[in-house]
Amino acid sequence: MLGLPNILLKQGEQRMAQVDNDVVVADGSGRDLLADIYRPGNPNGAGVLIVHGGGWRMGSKEMVVGQATNLAAHGFTCVTVSYRFVTEAPWPACLHDVKAAMRWFRANASELAVDPNRIAVSGNSAGGHLALMLAGTVGVEEFEGNGGNAGVDTSVSAVIAVFPCVAFYVGDRTSGANNAEAILGENPDAERARLASPINYASSDYPPTFFLHGNGDKVVPVSASINMYQALSEVGARAEMHIYAEQPHSWARWPHWVGPTMDEAAVFLDRYMNDLEKYRQEA
Repeated sequence: MLGLPNILLKQGEQRMAQVDNDVVVADGSGRDLLADIYRPGNPNGAGVLIVHGGGWRMGSKEMVVGQATNLAAHGFTCVTVSYRFVTEAPWPACLHDVKAAMRWFRANASELAVDPNRIAVSGNSAGGHLALMLAGTVGVEEFEGNGGNAGVDTSVSAVIAVFPCVAFYVGDRTSGANNAEAILGENPDAERARLASPINYASSDYPPTFFLHGNGDKVVPVSASINMYQALSEVGARAEMHIYAEQPHSWARWPHWVGPTMDEAAVFLDRYMNDLEKYRQEA
């Protein structure tokens, strides 16, 4: 059982959304991994797994309350997930946990009033990296982990990547990349860094992906999203990118930006998970 909702939230003119807090969704090698479930008042049958940021070393699911609330107001059932940090368990444990959360989401889709074939993933910064890795490494044994619901599909229908890290460098810095030490620790191996970089998993069957980034970002350069967008576009995958002038890292979680950015994300999710033809009709 998922437990009784203990918080009520309201967004715009939507009906009240119920939130179940601290639901156990996976076993992180001996400790429970928790999630919050945002059940919209008017569900549209699609779901979004939301992954917080924090440099793989800090952060919490409470960082994405605003984003989950807004998407729930658009009818999306949202699951905000916790995961182990690299200071607790080395890479790829955090990706194992996110994949376990996706398996739980899909395994419980019926109870959540969600179509298991219409589940997206959204993530900010390090969470954006994990979201992109989740989308690009379906069935890669090294990254699947064993946190529960073995054998359940971990594919996603769409990705919302908000100022995501897409590549890691060892030695000399490369365009749009972050230092591999952030996720792999001291003296990282170049091949492991390559395998941890979502840009290397771009393929024609990569799910539709929406990038949000500010060109004032000094933590993850806007060239990260630009490079990943180009990599996906070059192989024929569906990608869209919105760049905001002067905005720094984390801006999309700020109170005045959550609504506009998640409204845009909701349109993208609606197009690719609910009714693509609706957006193709001529006026």
